Amino acid sequence: MSVPAPRSTRPPLLPLDEALAQLLGGVTSLGRTETVNTFDADGRVLAQELVSALQVPALDNSSMDGYAMRCADVRQAGMVLKVSQRIAAGSQEAGAGLRLAAGTVARIFTGAPIPPGADAVVPQEECEAMTEPDGHVRIQQIPMAGQWIRRAGEDVRKGTTVLHLGHRLNPASLGLAASIGFDRLRVAARPRVALFSTGDELVMPGEVAPAQMRPGAIYNSNRFFLRAMLQRLGCDVTDCGIVPDQRVATELALSSASESHDLILTSGGVSVGEEDHIKPAVQALGTLDLWQIAIKPGKPFAHGRVGSAHFIGLPGNPVSSFVTFMLLVRPVILKLQGATALDRSAIPTRASFNWKKPDRRREFLRVRRNASGELELFENQSSGVLTSSVWGDGLVDVAPGRVITAGEPVPYLPFAELL
Repeated sequence: MSVPAPRSTRPPLLPLDEALAQLLGGVTSLGRTETVNTFDADGRVLAQELVSALQVPALDNSSMDGYAMRCADVRQAGMVLKVSQRIAAGSQEAGAGLRLAAGTVARIFTGAPIPPGADAVVPQEECEAMTEPDGHVRIQQIPMAGQWIRRAGEDVRKGTTVLHLGHRLNPASLGLAASIGFDRLRVAARPRVALFSTGDELVMPGEVAPAQMRPGAIYNSNRFFLRAMLQRLGCDVTDCGIVPDQRVATELALSSASESHDLILTSGGVSVGEEDHIKPAVQALGTLDLWQIAIKPGKPFAHGRVGSAHFIGLPGNPVSSFVTFMLLVRPVILKLQGATALDRSAIPTRASFNWKKPDRRREFLRVRRNASGELELFENQSSGVLTSSVWGDGLVDVAPGRVITAGEPVPYLPFAELL
């Protein structure tokens, strides 16, 4: 009697958080830095601590155009006081900034230093300049001590660290760096990324007119959005084009890219079909782990090394590639640059839709906020429908097995947080 062959069992799907932890565990900062003009540092990762050599503001100053005065001199609305000083920001006029004489006010402008003795500013809208007597002003408001005064050092105190090593710079932090005198910043060098696609079915836009496309051919959309996403994350991207579905061609492309890049990123060819040559090619040149991750879209995912370069292979379906890049590749790119904030920030947001078909995988649904601030669901959640990612402005992170009822708060990941 013959014994039936044992049934092959697939390994369990890997949870996303576990996959990300394993992936990041093999990544360290590249350690290369360069110094750039602060104007050109947006999106770069800071490679130094920024310590302020001064306090900001340097002096107590006015946050409004108006009149600086002593509260004790204005006991009731409608009092008329003499204007004894005029103080503009950076004013060099004689007498500007002298102690305010009792019973007088100083005409003051936004950013100008508060004269000694004054303890409040009343906006000019609450004051009436007088022609009789000339050089006087009627105060229509009883001031409160400290109103409309920006205190010295309330923004930055001397000797404090205002931006830390590993901070990813944005427009606000560039302004903050400039406010303490930094015209140049040391930042992480750009990771060098080789990008290519695999698949004989791929055609570049412009090479063949839509009416002339052969049966089964598709335009290579992944190459465009992956390159843009890499560049947004500060990478120096080499576009290696489309690699034919041939083992030798694939090995040559990988080997060449590994010599001068920190990361090789591919899309397509990471499954186990006969025409998918990425797996054997990477294994022949280095090491490879091929994962089935418990997410939808984006289950197949490959990572490893080719020479000294990291390798990541994304699925070929455009939405799968788009989503897995944001969830898994983005943190790798940031860690290569020494960034400290790698986590995604989900925002609890009310759903305006019902989701009654839970999956055993963790799902990422394409949604957008409507005028009332609730989330609308794109009707077709297929992994090939790239229009869902243009229509939407973020993802809903749906736990395995969860149903959603309209009105419930759900974890919302804005694309703005992922790019």
